[in-house]
Amino acid sequence: MEKVLVDKVAIITGANQGFGLEVARKYLAAGAHLMLCARNGVLLEEVRAELSNSATSGQQVLAMAVDVSVEAEVQELVSTTARELGGYHILVNNAGVYGPKGNIEDVDWAAWIKAIEINVLGSVLMCRATLPHFKAQGYGKVIQLSGGGATNPMPRISAYAVSKAAIVRFAETLAEEVRGTGIDVNAIAPGALNTRMLDEILEAGPEKVGKDFFERAVKQRDSGGVPLGRGADLALFLASPASDGITGKLISAVWDNWEQWPSHLDVLSTSDLYTLRRIAGRDRGFDVGDK
Repeated sequence: MEKVLVDKVAIITGANQGFGLEVARKYLAAGAHLMLCARNGVLLEEVRAELSNSATSGQQVLAMAVDVSVEAEVQELVSTTARELGGYHILVNNAGVYGPKGNIEDVDWAAWIKAIEINVLGSVLMCRATLPHFKAQGYGKVIQLSGGGATNPMPRISAYAVSKAAIVRFAETLAEEVRGTGIDVNAIAPGALNTRMLDEILEAGPEKVGKDFFERAVKQRDSGGVPLGRGADLALFLASPASDGITGKLISAVWDNWEQWPSHLDVLSTSDLYTLRRIAGRDRGFDVGDK
């Protein structure tokens, strides 16, 4: 693999399994130093040891058990990264949970709130903590994990759907706040992945997640889902200099030809392509009384 991240430091949340771990592997192979975090410290240490064994001479792989919804833990993570690795250049906000499953009036309210805290507030806290350093060095890459909930309703998995839409809008908003500072902020949809989150849906059953959604999950399990590597390749692209200037976008790893985007920066930077927007009747050719 081309060493496009040599001398770069990446902070990756939710990095002890699934997609976050696959991104960590890609970044390590591309030459980056890593700070990994997740709530499960035991599993995280196993991953740190595995990746350290794959590191080249001089590459560092550190790890901290962190709950990204707790501000003090986030601050400690970021300050430790700066102290031990000399700074940071890339933030991957991958940590996330589905939250409770079922009709909104039936689910555990505390669990619903906790999902919002991890998925939304955790991402915001990580950005708040890292942005001063990004701004001071005039460079930074923020990569936010989205998913199907951002662009489609997800009945009976409402906390997840709400959180994914929220973090995409936050990514768009933050991209505008930091425009011109050398910081790019994007959200990625990695596709339907066969990870522990799929296992949760299958374990919950059709009575909690709905018959249609459950049946889609079974088909996804049986087909193998989207390879983790496709979304991780997109995360690598967005962390690399090749993506400089691409910002404020929601990008599908599967359906968008993002590899070609560096040749289309003018169009991407002056349009609302690949963003969340309202659809009016006129946009679909329907006459419903629009002015």
